[in-house]
Amino acid sequence: MTTYFSEPQSMYYRFGEDQEQVLKVLAERYIGANAQADFVYRAFQHSGILQNEKGLYDLNLGKRFPDAPKDHISYAAALVWGDENRNLDVLVSCYGPVRFYFNNELIYRSTVIDEITPDATVKLGIDIQPGWNTVWLEMKNTPAGFGCQFGSDEGKVRILNVLAPFQERSGQAGWVFSEPVSSAGAQPNLLASQGESNLKWLPETQWSASDRNKPALERIYGLLPGRHAYAWTHLNNRDTSGRPVRLSGQSSGPIQIWLGDKSVATIKNAGSFEVEVEAAFGRNDLLVRSECQAGADLWGFDLKASVGTESIQLQLPQRVQGALEECWFYAGPFESGAEPELADLMRLDRVYQTNAGQQDTGTSGVMQAERTYWRLDRPDAFIRPYYENAMLSNKWTVGSVTNYGRWDYPLGVTVYGLLQAGRYMQRPDITRYAAEHVQSCTQMYAYSLWDREQYGFPSINQQLIMLKMLDNCGSFGSAMLESYTECKEPTFLPIAERIADFMLNRLERRADGAFYRTCAGEYAENTMWADDLYMSTPFLVRYARVTGKSEALDEAAKQFSLYRKYLFMPEYKIMSHVYDFKYEQATQIPWGRGNGWTLFSLTEVLEALPEDHAERPALIAFFNELCEGYAALQSESGLWHQVLNHSETYLEASCTAMFAYGFARGVRFGWFKDPSVYVTAAQRAWKGLVSNAIDRQGNVHGVCSGSRYAFTAEYYDQDLRTVTNDNHGIGIMMLAGTEVAKMERYLSERTAKSTVSTVHSG
Repeated sequence: MTTYFSEPQSMYYRFGEDQEQVLKVLAERYIGANAQADFVYRAFQHSGILQNEKGLYDLNLGKRFPDAPKDHISYAAALVWGDENRNLDVLVSCYGPVRFYFNNELIYRSTVIDEITPDATVKLGIDIQPGWNTVWLEMKNTPAGFGCQFGSDEGKVRILNVLAPFQERSGQAGWVFSEPVSSAGAQPNLLASQGESNLKWLPETQWSASDRNKPALERIYGLLPGRHAYAWTHLNNRDTSGRPVRLSGQSSGPIQIWLGDKSVATIKNAGSFEVEVEAAFGRNDLLVRSECQAGADLWGFDLKASVGTESIQLQLPQRVQGALEECWFYAGPFESGAEPELADLMRLDRVYQTNAGQQDTGTSGVMQAERTYWRLDRPDAFIRPYYENAMLSNKWTVGSVTNYGRWDYPLGVTVYGLLQAGRYMQRPDITRYAAEHVQSCTQMYAYSLWDREQYGFPSINQQLIMLKMLDNCGSFGSAMLESYTECKEPTFLPIAERIADFMLNRLERRADGAFYRTCAGEYAENTMWADDLYMSTPFLVRYARVTGKSEALDEAAKQFSLYRKYLFMPEYKIMSHVYDFKYEQATQIPWGRGNGWTLFSLTEVLEALPEDHAERPALIAFFNELCEGYAALQSESGLWHQVLNHSETYLEASCTAMFAYGFARGVRFGWFKDPSVYVTAAQRAWKGLVSNAIDRQGNVHGVCSGSRYAFTAEYYDQDLRTVTNDNHGIGIMMLAGTEVAKMERYLSERTAKSTVSTVHSG
C-alpha cells in the first residue's frame, strides 16, 4: 500500500474518526493557504500584441510592418514570472521563419514545413523557473509571412501571462516588439533599460512632443465638443487637525467634483477655480466630470489639493503595476445623455456605456452599445485585471500559491465542500469565505466579457468567458448556485442563465440526446466521459431549484439513463471512464474518480427528484447497482484503487471520498434495500482516509492529478500520479466527512426514537 506519512502524522492518530475536528482542520488549512487576494491590475496598451480566441498571442508582423523589406528581422520579447517550478506546453504557429529562446536557450527553430504550412502548430515543453523567465522570439520576413502565434496549450486552463521587459516598462502587461532591422543581433538584457538595446521597441509608451503639450483629456480622447469624461483619484489626507482641504486648479470648461458620494463643487466656466471641502483623514475618492465645450481649443483640467501650505498627495484609486507615477484613472468619452450612475462610478467591476443607447445601423438592425473602462494618461493604455494566483502546469499541479479568484471545475468542488462543512459546523466565517470566492469571479463577469471583446481573450474568468465545454461551467456554476442561498449575489443568476442555455440548447449531443464531446481535432474528439455527469447534472439540479424550471431536472435525470447505456459495465456493476465514438466502444477502464463523479452526481439528482418522477424508480435501481459494484471492490484499507478492478494500481483518495459520500447519503435518504453494508463501507472509507490520506495538518494526499483517458489501466496508474493538496480532492474530503457525520447523526437519532417508542409501548 502507498504510504504518504507515518502513523503519528495522520489525522486519525490525532483525532480518530471525529468528523467535526477533521472538517475544522481541513477547512482552516485550505483557507489559511488560500488568502483572499484576487486580481493584479496592470497597465496594458491596446495597440500592443493581442490574443486570439485560443489564447495565443498573435504576432502577425506582416500586418504591422507591411512595407518591411524581405529578410528583415523583428524581435518580440516578454517576461514570465514563476512563483515556483512549472512545466508548461507552449504552441508556436509560424507565419514565417521563427526562432524561440527561453531563458537564453534556443528551444525551437522553425523548419521549412512549419513556415509554409498554414495552420501548422508545434507543441514545445518549457520549464518555468521561480523568479523571472525570459521569452525571446526572432522572426524573419519572407513572402510566405512574417511573425508567429505563440501561447500556452489549452490557454484558458493553463494560463500564460506575459509582462513587458525593460525597466521603463516595469510591471506592464504584454509583449514588446521591434521595428524590422536588416541583420540579427544578440538578445539584450531584458531586465535592464531598453536604451541599452539598439532596437526601436514598440508599442510606444510616451506621448509625442505635440501631445505632451495638450491637457490630459485632449491627448487621450481628442477634441470632442459635447462629450464629457470622468477622472478618478484618491486624495490621501494626512492632516489630523480637521482643517478643510483646498482644491484648486485650471479647467478648459465646466467640471463637477465629488468627494466620495457627495458633490462638493460645480464650476460652470473655463478658467481657474478654488474650493474648500471637508475631507476625512486617510484616502478619499475624488471624482471629476469634465465637459468638452463647443468651440474650445482645449479639453482638460489640472487639480491640486492642499491643507494650509502642505500639498496633499493624489494617488491611483487601485494599485496598478506599470502605472509609474500616474495618479488619475480616466473613463470616456461619453455622449450627451450617456450618464453613468454615480453609484457605478469609482469602482472597478463596471464597464460604462458611452453612447446614449442602442442605434439602428440600417442593415443588421441593432448595433451594440459602445462601452469603455478606466484607462491611464498614456498612448492606448488601459488598466486591466489579471488572474496571477495558482497556475496549472501540464500535470495539473497548483503548488502553494492561493487559488482565490479562479473559476475552474476542481475549485467548484472545493467551494461546495467549504459551504457544506461550514454549514454543518455552524461556521458562517467558512461559508462566507466560500461565497466570496465565487463573488470575486462573478462580480467581474461583465468586465470579463468586455475584456474579451477588446483584447481577443480575457485576462480573468477565462473558462467562464470562453465557454466551450462542460468542464468550463458546470462544477463551478453549481457551486455558484449553492452559494446563492448564502449571499443572494445578483450577478449569479444571469451567469446561471447563460450556463443553462449552453447546456440545454447549445451543447453537443448524440442523436439520442446524450451529452458528449466533439472536440474536433483534439485528443478527446467524439468521446463521452463519466466525468461529465458531474460537470452537468448538479448544476441542472440547482438551476431547477433556484428558477423553478423543472425541465432542467428532467434533463439531469435523462442523462443518467443515457450514460448508463454507453458506460455501464454489467459484469462489475460499475462505469467505464470513457466511451470513444471513433471506435464505437467504451474503454472498459473503470477509473476511480470517474466513477466517483457518477455516484456523487446521482445522489444530487435523486435528492431533488420528486417521489412521483417517471425516472426515479430506474435511477434508484441504478444507484443500488452501482453501490453494490463499488462496495465489492473496496480494499482492506477502506480505500479504492485508482482503476477499480485492478488491484495492482495505487489506492486513490478522491474516489474513496466520493463513494463514502454516496453511500452515506444513500443510507440517510433511505435509498438502499439493505443499508447496513453501506454504513460499514462508508465508515471504513472515512477511517481509511483519515488514516492514510489526510495528515494532522489537514493536507490531503493520494489524490490523482487531472486525467485524460486511455484504453489501458497502465496510463491511469503510471502517468496519473498523486498530488498533495490537489483541488480535485480537498473539497470532496470535506463533503465526505460532512455526509458520514450526518449519516451517523441520522442513525443515532433514529435509534433513539426507536428506543423511546419501545419503552412507551412496553
